[in-house]
Amino acid sequence: MRFLGGLTLFFYTLVFLLVGGFFIAVSLELIPQQTVIDTINTIYRASNTRLILGVTGALLIFISILVMQIALGKLQREKTIAFENPDGQVTISLSAIEDFIKRALKQLPEVKELRPSVRAGKKGIAIVNRVTLFSDINIPETTEKIQNLVKARVQDMLGVEEPISIRVHVVKIVHKEEAAKNVKKDDKPQPPQFRGSIEYGSY
Repeated sequence: MRFLGGLTLFFYTLVFLLVGGFFIAVSLELIPQQTVIDTINTIYRASNTRLILGVTGALLIFISILVMQIALGKLQREKTIAFENPDGQVTISLSAIEDFIKRALKQLPEVKELRPSVRAGKKGIAIVNRVTLFSDINIPETTEKIQNLVKARVQDMLGVEEPISIRVHVVKIVHKEEAAKNVKKDDKPQPPQFRGSIEYGSY
């Protein structure tokens, strides 16, 4: 499959190079106009040449559709994890795993915010956690705690022994006082909203 993909990429690259080179040559008048006209007239006059061009065009369209389907299928497979049960195949979306990780680590006091990103491939599952931490913690210990907890929870949830790579990327470090101020700002009372109609009395 890798060889086929490389061959297809080479083919498309060659075609685009030829088409692009032809357009550049025409724009710079490197190919005489009469040569182009004569070539087109020859193609229209020769039925065999027209047939070859038609078959080539149909083949190119077929290959393009096939490549698009393969790419979409690969993309769809990369968005899910599949395993076999006695009663049939089970697939789990990567977004469901990301949501599960968020909920599992929500109660960690050292973490203000966590945004996991899960990727599945032939080498196993790769999880990148982008975290915002509080400043009064030990970063090496906290990140190791996050890695161990994420790996244990994901393995328990999936029930498989696939290799799991856990990366932690600290994107921000905040003070708890700053976080508390932001919470207070967000908790400001909103003015009451009236619903329904207002009836005016007669005086």
